[in-house]
Amino acid sequence: MLMTIDLRVILLGITTLCQTFLCWAEDQTLPPGQRIDIGGYCLHLMIKGEPDPLRPTIILDHSLGGIEGYLLIESLAKLGRVCIYDRAGYGWSDRSPKPRTSQQIVLELDALLSCANIEPPYVLIGDSFGSYNVRLYAHCFPEKVAGIVFTDGLHETGMLNMPIQLQALKLFFISGFLMSILGSILGIVRVLKTLGSFEWIKPELKHFSKANLDYIKRSFCRPKHWITMSQELWHLDQSGRQVRVANQFGQLPIISIKAKSFFKPSFWTLFLPLRSTNRLREQMHSELLKLSENVTQLQASKSDHFVWVDQPQVMVEGVKIILEKIDCH
Repeated sequence: MLMTIDLRVILLGITTLCQTFLCWAEDQTLPPGQRIDIGGYCLHLMIKGEPDPLRPTIILDHSLGGIEGYLLIESLAKLGRVCIYDRAGYGWSDRSPKPRTSQQIVLELDALLSCANIEPPYVLIGDSFGSYNVRLYAHCFPEKVAGIVFTDGLHETGMLNMPIQLQALKLFFISGFLMSILGSILGIVRVLKTLGSFEWIKPELKHFSKANLDYIKRSFCRPKHWITMSQELWHLDQSGRQVRVANQFGQLPIISIKAKSFFKPSFWTLFLPLRSTNRLREQMHSELLKLSENVTQLQASKSDHFVWVDQPQVMVEGVKIILEKIDCH
């Protein structure tokens, strides 16, 4: 028994040392974009595509815990200049000393775009939790925003009134993120990555380039990634209350992409309250259609909540429709 415990300690010691060394080695290479100081800490910004003075720049804000923009940047760059950035705490961005709420995220995004000299107007893409952020950005800086794409977006009316089983699910996710902080420190997340666990859980990831996937996996191996996820989810209700003011956008063109379901039925979702989750989604999508007099809903009929992995072409189509509407005016 004692020998078994000692062996486990030795293995964890080895994985922890490997994690420390590999993080150091990764940090010796330059990031794919640029790190920009926004006032004492830096955010990472990646830009692709040629700027067009007649077309807005496409800005993508990720889902909670996600940096999925790396999977989309080449496709979106065919439509014009596109910017993706790692929110504070993710990817190559520093952690922020400020609360991880939508209001603070909006201020940081605007500071980043200003410091990087990315001139408006913008078409904003908000994936999941990112939909809160881009809505609030469009409310705070309406003169800078030409259109919005929500990817299976959230709406605070539903999120702030979740039934008890979904509140429990949120706490379950927070506890998982907290455990993953320790798992990333000990190098366990990196071992799982090496074993192909990302592709095992989500096989559709195999369709994307290794380089872009590595950018994403790199972030998930870092403790700061899981710390930030926990903070964003913990402050999700506060973000929802902040975004309540962003509910009247007049004729602003908006595309709302609706996935078929939140989770695809599988072994991983056997014990999750799928019916309650999908009822909540239906309610939220109904509310999103009321935000503007110029809203179009697109169906991602083969996708769960992770549209950016299952049907990224629907997101590209959404941006195309926005650009066509802008060109007509």
